[in-house]
Amino acid sequence: MSTTYSTIESKLIKTFSPDYLEILDESHMHGGGQLRETHFKVTIVCANFIDKRLLQRHRLVNSTLSAELNGGVHALALHTYTPTEWNSKAGVSPDSPNCRGGSKIG
Repeated sequence: MSTTYSTIESKLIKTFSPDYLEILDESHMHGGGQLRETHFKVTIVCANFIDKRLLQRHRLVNSTLSAELNGGVHALALHTYTPTEWNSKAGVSPDSPNCRGGSKIG
């Protein structure tokens, strides 16, 4: 059985051949529990992002994961970097903010 996590991972690796990829299931932070696979944080570093603005990078990732975003994935926090940007950040992406409530999945 393929999980949403593994599908996201597979698609991003196939499409971008990233230098670094971290996918975190943050569903537990939003009332859904870890197994719901509804909220993800993705940090992706690749040369494909060189000379692309942040919005262009996010559109590329969103396009790659369109089936998941139109399905069960409710939120996708994206942190997209070129290798140079990633090195300047010492290989650390920002923490996700706490859930603000809204419509929790229960």
